[in-house]
Amino acid sequence: MRTLALDETILLEVDKPARYIGNEVNAVMKDRHSVDVRFCMCFPDVYEIGMSHLGIQILYDMFNRRSDVWCERVYSPWTDLDRIMRRDNIPLFALESQDPVKEFDFLGITLQYEMCYTNILQVLELSQIPLEASGRGEDCPIVIGGGPCTYNPEPLADFFDMFYIGEGETVYDALIDLYKECKRQRRGRREFLLAAAALPGIYVPSLYDVTYHEDGTIASFTPNQPGVPAKIEKQIVMDLDRAPYPENPVVPFIKATQDRVVLEIQRGCIRGCRFCQAGMLYRPTRERNVDMLKKMADAMLRSTGHEEISLSSLSSSDYSQLEELVTYLIEECGKKGVNISLPSLRIDAFSLDVMSKVQDVRKSSLTFAPEAGSQRLRDVINKGLTEDVILKGAGDAFSGGWNKVKLYFMLGLPTETEEDQKEIAHLAEKIAERYYEIPKDQRNGKCQITVSTSFFVPKPFTPFQWAPMCTKDDFLGRARTVNHEIKEQLNRKSIRYHWHEADVTVLEGLLARGDRRVGAVLLEAYRRGALYDAWSETFHNELWEQALDAAGIDLAFYTSRSRSTDEILPWDFIDIGVDKAFLKREWEKAQKEQITPNCRSRCAGCGASCYKGGVCFESKN
Repeated sequence: MRTLALDETILLEVDKPARYIGNEVNAVMKDRHSVDVRFCMCFPDVYEIGMSHLGIQILYDMFNRRSDVWCERVYSPWTDLDRIMRRDNIPLFALESQDPVKEFDFLGITLQYEMCYTNILQVLELSQIPLEASGRGEDCPIVIGGGPCTYNPEPLADFFDMFYIGEGETVYDALIDLYKECKRQRRGRREFLLAAAALPGIYVPSLYDVTYHEDGTIASFTPNQPGVPAKIEKQIVMDLDRAPYPENPVVPFIKATQDRVVLEIQRGCIRGCRFCQAGMLYRPTRERNVDMLKKMADAMLRSTGHEEISLSSLSSSDYSQLEELVTYLIEECGKKGVNISLPSLRIDAFSLDVMSKVQDVRKSSLTFAPEAGSQRLRDVINKGLTEDVILKGAGDAFSGGWNKVKLYFMLGLPTETEEDQKEIAHLAEKIAERYYEIPKDQRNGKCQITVSTSFFVPKPFTPFQWAPMCTKDDFLGRARTVNHEIKEQLNRKSIRYHWHEADVTVLEGLLARGDRRVGAVLLEAYRRGALYDAWSETFHNELWEQALDAAGIDLAFYTSRSRSTDEILPWDFIDIGVDKAFLKREWEKAQKEQITPNCRSRCAGCGASCYKGGVCFESKN
């Protein structure tokens, strides 16, 4: 029988106790004694964030389709419950059974964002699992990481038994079967890890050694056991229509960040923006069949009772059957009183027509992501967006009744100049001017333009992976330049400006680009109290500064230093299917301000043809 791990008196002490009680609609309950493998799926952030993550919903459904596996969930306790659990020595528990996480066979942790890394250590410590993999015995779960941050797992190498590189639908069944076989044969933890390393996409850090040059760069990265592959190949699902997808997703008790049905229409992106890690990692673009999507939408709306459905994609406008799908959803959702959310759309005539049918134009805002203010810099990053296109889209939107526009830019991009920074303000001014060109009696109130700038991090497996990052002071100086220029504009009262925290961005760069030695900084920061670093109210930069000093790590070595294209990078042992030679060509073209056409226009020879399919011209020749 299921019993709560927390008694009622403790639940009354914490904010939002529904985060911890489980038993939600569509949660899967099984008899723990009738399964062979228990898998606890963790998102290392608060419940509302984790419940919005599609990847966990997919794997939760996929695992629980197996009669021999029970997959449960756990999220990071908020700081109030964290204090109580430490005070009363309460081990972290899974939501479904309320059993301690340390009693499971696997603890699978989603690595979605670098600034959640201290939460990973929190989950391990509260679960009473040794933080470092080398200290775990036969009674500890196998700790496995998956998700986009595993494409540079090295800063976390000391804390994980293994990583899954790629999309989870492909190898997990084989990994679970191998685990069952090792248990049957009474083979120990070390033997299982060695056997698992032979599976495609599985990386076991303890089976590799790293050496360094005197200047701190990597000299070698090699397996230390026979039979262990030197390269780990990304695993990918080519036929999404045959891949599992949850018809009965778990419905949270409290409002989640994305409290809606999520319909994934495709994976990957044809655009090739040089700053975008996801656009490189998820090549080639693969689409789901429109008829399958219609059926999935109907099934999920029935099983959840959600009143909104959202299309998930890196670039929804590039889905080839978008018009048919959206037309169907507008008709069917309209009958049921269900709202439709259409993120990641280009602002063109079709998109505006669709959005006018599904949004209340008096309340909604439209989002443009020019990323750079000047055309020169947009060419450097291969954004594929001209000023004329941006202004036409804004003008069409204003004529259609919209008066609120959000503009997203990045500061600190390679080759960026002060003039490029000022062009952000100038572009916002031109958009405001376009609004006021509309006759006054036809306007929908005052124009509201919100300009937001994030700071650029050169992520692994992008053409910019060799580029230096700005320092904190340099980032802030660029933001001040933009802010000053906006205040000089004629329509400045219509323009608001926000920028991201520079110190958080620099640490994100450290964790995204670091090697194994950075793990010592992470551990030291956590021990000094760092937790929920992705949240402004709980982020304390001084703890990280102290940790860097204590660990003897030079921040500039990992962030603001330029890298040679011949240098061994911490993530070079991973093969994502995109050739390093292609990334080098794109890096060179960026410096020459040359653009590369999208994958539907012409093949750029990135290497993704090795997967034999998807939206990839090269693979069809």
